[in-house]
Amino acid sequence: MSSMSSVAGLSKYITTLPKTKFSIIGMLVLSFLLGSIIYLIDLIPNTGIIEDFFAGGLFGIAVFGFTSIMSGALNQQVISVLHGINLKIKHSMFLSALSMTILGIVVILGCVISQIFKVDIFLNSMLFGCVLIYGFNTLVFWTTSKVRFSIAAITGLIQPALILSMYTLITFLFIDTSFLGPEILQITIKAIVAAVIFVMAIYTFITVIASPFNKNLGIGALDLLSLFIAHMNEGSNSLEGLFENMSEAIETIVTFISFKTENGIKALFISPSVHPGPLGDLGGSNMPTILANKFDHFTMVAHGPSTHDFNPIAVSEIDKVEASVRRGLEKVEYSPDASKFIRYNSEKANIGVQFFNKGMVILSTFAPEAVDDIEFGVGLTMMAQSRSRCHVKDSIIVDCHNSFSEESGEVLPGNAEVFQLIDVIDTINPDQNKYDIKIGCYEDNMGALNKHDGIGESGIKTMIVEVDNQRTAYVLFDSNNMEIGFRQEIIDAVSDLDIDEIEVMTTDTHTVNTISRGYNPVGIVKRPEIIKFVRLSIQEALLDLEKVEVGTGTEKIKNLNTFGPKNSTELISTISSVVAVSRIIAPVLLITALLIVFVWLFYGGL
Repeated sequence: MSSMSSVAGLSKYITTLPKTKFSIIGMLVLSFLLGSIIYLIDLIPNTGIIEDFFAGGLFGIAVFGFTSIMSGALNQQVISVLHGINLKIKHSMFLSALSMTILGIVVILGCVISQIFKVDIFLNSMLFGCVLIYGFNTLVFWTTSKVRFSIAAITGLIQPALILSMYTLITFLFIDTSFLGPEILQITIKAIVAAVIFVMAIYTFITVIASPFNKNLGIGALDLLSLFIAHMNEGSNSLEGLFENMSEAIETIVTFISFKTENGIKALFISPSVHPGPLGDLGGSNMPTILANKFDHFTMVAHGPSTHDFNPIAVSEIDKVEASVRRGLEKVEYSPDASKFIRYNSEKANIGVQFFNKGMVILSTFAPEAVDDIEFGVGLTMMAQSRSRCHVKDSIIVDCHNSFSEESGEVLPGNAEVFQLIDVIDTINPDQNKYDIKIGCYEDNMGALNKHDGIGESGIKTMIVEVDNQRTAYVLFDSNNMEIGFRQEIIDAVSDLDIDEIEVMTTDTHTVNTISRGYNPVGIVKRPEIIKFVRLSIQEALLDLEKVEVGTGTEKIKNLNTFGPKNSTELISTISSVVAVSRIIAPVLLITALLIVFVWLFYGGL
C-alpha cells in the first residue's frame, strides 16, 4: 500500500457519531446508574439498598447527567461563537457523554478503594477525574476545532466546573452543611494546580509533535488535522487552501484516443499523467468523473502513469487537463485504420497492445501479481521506447491498476518491474495489419453500489472495439485499484459472451478512500453483483457497435499545481515520523503528568 494510502487510512478513526438525542438519553441513563453504584458502594452508609439505588440515581443525574448535558450545549455554542469548526451539537454531546463516563469510572474506582482500605478518597477521586476530563476536552477542542490553545483550555473547563459546582451544592444542601467551610479554598487551589500541570503537559506534547510540520512544510499540524476532519464530516474543501501553501507547479502530459462518426466525436479514451488523489473529494480525487463530465460524449478517463506526487492541489486544476485535451483534439488527424488487440508478456509484466491510426495504446498490468502506481518517469520511458520501436506518433500508456494487496508497492525507477516493462515493449511486433474499426459504448453508474463497495461516481464504462471481426472489451471501473484475483474472475465470467479479448481497468479514483481503510479496492465485497454489471455493460456496448474513424494525441499540461515530488514525500515522511515519535513521547509525558497530578491530589497538602 502506498504511503499516502496509509495516511488516508487514518480516516477510519473518524466515525459517524450517534444522534444528539441518543447521547442525551445515554447520559441520563448512565448518570443514574453511576450515582446508584456510587451510593451502593457506599457514599452514605447505613441506608437501605432501595434508598441507595434511587437516592444515588438522583444524585448521579443531578451531578453528572444534567451538568454534562449543559456542558454539551455550552461547549458547542462557545466554540461556534469563537469561530471554531467541526464541533456540531451531536459531536459536543457525545464528547460530554464520553467525558462523563471517564469521570464516573474514576469515581467508582475511588469508592471501591475507599471501602477496601477504609480511607475517604471520594473527593480526591472526583477531582482527579475532573482534571482528567478537563485535559481530554482541551485536547479535543484544540486539535480538531481550529481554535487557539487558550480558547480550548477555557472551553474545556466548562464540564468539570459544572460538575464540581453541582456536587458542591448537592453536598452542602443534602449531605454535609459544613462542606463549604475553610477547606473549600484549599480544595479549589489543589484542583487548579493539578489542572494546570496536566494541561501544560498536553500543550508541550502537541507543540513538540507539531513543530516538524511548521519547519518542514510551513503548515500548522492542527490546521491540517482540523480541516481534514472538516472534509470528512462535512465535505469541506478548505484543506485545498492549505495544500496551496505547499504546492509545486509541474509540467506533465495527457494522451488520448478520439473516435468519431460522421456526426462528430462518439467517444474519447483519455490517459492523463495526473494522479486522482489524495482522498475524498479533495484535489484531483474525483478527476475521472469531473474530467469525463466536461465532454458531451462518452468519455473514459483511465489511469495514466503517475503517483501521489502528481495529485492536483485543487479541483480547479482539472480545468487545465481539460484544456490540454481540447487543444490536442484540434490537431487530431482521423482515419479508419486500426489493428487487432494483441497481448505480450515478460516475467511479471503483461501488456495489451492495439494500434489506432498513427498511435497505439499499451494497457499495462502485473496481474496476477500485486503492484500499485507506475511512476511518471517510468511511463515516459515506456512512451519513448514504444514510439521508437513501433514508429508511431502517440503512445497512450495505461496503468490498468487492477491487481492490489496491502503490500503493493509503486513501480519506481530502479525497481525490477521497470526493466520487465522495457523488455516486454521490445517484444511488440510493429508491423500489424490495419483494418476498419467499429466501436460500441455503454456506461452505468451502478446505482445499487457505492463507495462502501469500492465504486465511485462514474460506476462502470465499457467500450467494445471491433477490428477484422475481433472484438475487444475495454472495461473501466471508477475505483481505486482491484482486489488481487478479481480481474481474472471477471475475465472468466464473461468468456461466454461475444467478445474475443477483454481488459479490466480502474480509474484509481480516491473518492472511495474516505470509507475505512485508506484503500478500498473494488472486489472486496459484492463480487457477484459487480460481475453482473460487467456482463450487462458488454452486452449493451455490443448493441451500440458502429463504424468510426480514429485519431490519437499527446498534449502537455503546463503549470499544474500539485503536491510535487518534494512536498508529497516530505508530507508523508513528516506524518510518519510524528506518529513514530508520538508513540514514545505521549506515554512518557502524559503518564508522568498524571502521576504528578495523582500524587499532588492524593498525597499533597496545603
